[in-house]
Amino acid sequence: MPLLTKSDLKYTYSWEAIEPDDPKVTGEPDSTLLNRGEGYEVLPFINRFAKTHGIKQKASGLKAEKLIKEHLPGDIRSHKNVSKWLVDNWKKYD
Repeated sequence: MPLLTKSDLKYTYSWEAIEPDDPKVTGEPDSTLLNRGEGYEVLPFINRFAKTHGIKQKASGLKAEKLIKEHLPGDIRSHKNVSKWLVDNWKKYD
């Protein structure tokens, strides 16, 4: 079961894919770029990040969402680099 569901998210997202975006492509491999405005990309990314890092509290999943939406530098876009940035900056934003 995923950590977060669509109804848990605190920010507003688009849930409609616009060509050439494909909502079925949700971020494998790591070089895939994360569109922070698309809920169908952000939600699975957060849930995979949580699973990979043993995050079990919803509050921590929501913290990841906040960091992505409010603090992640605009030039960090690949799933691999977003994950690395979250790990490197997690404690900075308590």
